[in-house]
Amino acid sequence: MSVELHPSELGFRRPFDRETVQKLYIKNPNPLPVAFKVKTTAPKQYCVRPNSGRIEAGQDVEVAVLLQAMREDPPLDFRCRDKFLVQSVAITADQEFANISSVWQSVEKTAKDQIQEKKIRVTYLPPAATVHHNGEPEAQKAKSPSPPPYTSPSPDSKNLGPKADNSSSRDNVSETDAEPTEAHENIQPIVQTVADQLAEAKAQIVTLTKQLKESAQQKNLGELATGAKEKVAAGVTNIGRTSQAPEGVPVQLAAALCLAAFLLAYFFF
Repeated sequence: MSVELHPSELGFRRPFDRETVQKLYIKNPNPLPVAFKVKTTAPKQYCVRPNSGRIEAGQDVEVAVLLQAMREDPPLDFRCRDKFLVQSVAITADQEFANISSVWQSVEKTAKDQIQEKKIRVTYLPPAATVHHNGEPEAQKAKSPSPPPYTSPSPDSKNLGPKADNSSSRDNVSETDAEPTEAHENIQPIVQTVADQLAEAKAQIVTLTKQLKESAQQKNLGELATGAKEKVAAGVTNIGRTSQAPEGVPVQLAAALCLAAFLLAYFFF
């Protein structure tokens, strides 16, 4: 089931050094609810909210199309070739309680011929008129067109250039145009996800560093304990050997007793 779009073209007004928003209204004139999806040939340049959803019978939905800020305005005579594609399909009774993603997956697999499509062109408008001191309208001064011809980051941007001979053949979306890609709804979750991953990585580094220090300390304690045991074992062995020395040698006996006392005091006190 087809839907109605207003306006028929999306016009974005200069300057483009900041984000620019246009409203697109999608109306469902059919007796059944429909699911819609918005695609664009330049997904990196635009942000659409919402980019898909459900429209009840006789109702409409407002879609915000946001043009990302550019480093510099394109020349005044630049002709934008960006396009949007709005797809719609009826929601049947058996899909009444299914989510929009499930509806589209089912339709694209089993009933792709039921999908209706409408195309919207994008135009770049001159700056808004300002009132001069004498009461006459005066357009804002446009930036110098000295930079090279601006190209939109759409998939077919390689074919954009100063040539105007073939421009008429690419005015409408056709099978030879770049395949529209589903528009992004919001880029903020991506930034947030990267920040969360970075924080998690930092926490893992701190944990691993702590574990490494503890492991090194345990290793040092183990080496000290092993060395102490070896020294005690050597001392006990020497004591036993000295006790078996022949009687009548008081100098050796005295030396053995002194050694034993020193070892006992060293290891136990």
